[in-house]
Amino acid sequence: MKKKIIFVTILDILMIVFLFLTYGPISYFRNLLITTAMTTKSHKYLARTLYSEKTISKVMSENYIEEINENTDSSAIEFLKIKETDKYESKYEEEILKKEENNDLYKVVKLKGSSYVGYMVVVYDPSRLNLVSTRYLGKQGEFLQNMSKYHNSLVSVNAGGFADAGGVGSGGIPTGTVISDGKILYSGAPTGWGGGLIGFNKDNVLVLTKDSPSVAIKNGMMDAVEFGPFLIVNGKRAVTKGNGGWGIASRTVIAQRKDGIVLLLVIDGRQPGYSIGIDLVEMTDLLVKYKAYNASNLDGGASSSLVINGKIINKPCAVSATGERWIPNSWMLK
Repeated sequence: MKKKIIFVTILDILMIVFLFLTYGPISYFRNLLITTAMTTKSHKYLARTLYSEKTISKVMSENYIEEINENTDSSAIEFLKIKETDKYESKYEEEILKKEENNDLYKVVKLKGSSYVGYMVVVYDPSRLNLVSTRYLGKQGEFLQNMSKYHNSLVSVNAGGFADAGGVGSGGIPTGTVISDGKILYSGAPTGWGGGLIGFNKDNVLVLTKDSPSVAIKNGMMDAVEFGPFLIVNGKRAVTKGNGGWGIASRTVIAQRKDGIVLLLVIDGRQPGYSIGIDLVEMTDLLVKYKAYNASNLDGGASSSLVINGKIINKPCAVSATGERWIPNSWMLK
């Protein structure tokens, strides 16, 4: 009887705490829950179960990202020769510029914050990066690990989004436009995530542009996906209101520094006790510390994955044996 009373008491306390956090005077938790749920592909019901559409609309209108209305200035990327030294201006610069022994192509940096665990791959030669799509484009996506092994890549991260009605999409139908080798490979429905085309031009510069695909290709775009939002353009960070409107989740981000070095960040999420995730405000703060000059959000959530030498490195949160999800394309270092 005593155990039963204790059990019921604990349940009552948990319920009180839950109600306080979701409906109490502290807006942080309510905003976090709503913005996190409403920017997923298949978990919007979590917000709609607890809150009215009026409350959801109000919260979303108070938490958002206002992107910089510019295209990337390619001439600002200088491709400087990396100089290693015993003295670096910050630990962030040391993590970027001090190469691993016997590896001039890339370096893996472990990332850890108050709510997240993740990885950053520092790519020293962006000319080795390519956009690779599923072999079954338009029908079926592939696990990143399988794509990586098939194409014999050194490093792979997920790239663009895909049609995912009801959360059961096969990963084979990309959202937005996909450009490969300077040609439009696929034209999908609009992403609805802001941003625009994210890709590399013939000079190996990461270009973020809201131009049409035809204009982007005319201006030299070679490989690109369409996603967003853009977080940093020409060294200017997006303006964020509240938590940025995207809540906390797994993230994949691509960025380039002014010296030409490319950064691929993958943050794990949705795993209490290990890593809940990161919001886009904190992500942008992190990118600024690493001197990102242009940076954009890529598809996140259960799609966020990192494979190195054919092995999954992070802990994706999809419901599969490896935690991976079928995806339409990947940025690969070969």
